[in-house]
Amino acid sequence: MASIFTKIINREIPAHIVAEDDDYLAFLDINPLVMGHTLVVPKKEVDYIFDLDKETLAGLHSFSKKIAKAIEKVVTCERIGVTVIGLEVPHAHVHLIPINGIADMNFANPKLNPSQEELEDISSSIKKAL
Repeated sequence: MASIFTKIINREIPAHIVAEDDDYLAFLDINPLVMGHTLVVPKKEVDYIFDLDKETLAGLHSFSKKIAKAIEKVVTCERIGVTVIGLEVPHAHVHLIPINGIADMNFANPKLNPSQEELEDISSSIKKAL
């Protein structure tokens, strides 16, 4: 059964996509820790990030860097935090989270519930920054 991320990749469910190439997709988290929280996934569905082949893993990080640099241009923050949890969805992915301190990356924090308009605005801003 396809993961929710594969369904996003295949456009079976909507997402606020900020960037895409032949191998990777970046889209906003709909319940972010902070505005601009973005997920980056390989289009190849592999559950565990360290089961990705070397080229896909390297490409995922390279693609993530491009997205992180765009987020930094849009969201006021000290830097972009990077985390891989890997338990919530069986599809390798990277979280890019604008942070001003380590507490900003605590997944136990309450999640935001932005409107579709807010998500579209930030998605559009990140796309323009690319």
